[in-house]
Amino acid sequence: MKAREFRDMTNVELNGKLVDLKNELFNLRFQLATGQLDNTGKIKLVKKDIARVQTVLKQMELEA
Repeated sequence: MKAREFRDMTNVELNGKLVDLKNELFNLRFQLATGQLDNTGKIKLVKKDIARVQTVLKQMELEA
């Protein structure tokens, strides 16, 4: 997702999305360790989305 899509979300939605992304990252790392992950680039994309969500949350915090 793009950062502007995250900016349209509320704090509660962003926190929920952050939890979902962290769970997805955990599952991807688990698949990588067991040799079941075919697309290793997916890990990089999920990490970037986590960083975007955290950045938007921090910006909202500083604005308030």
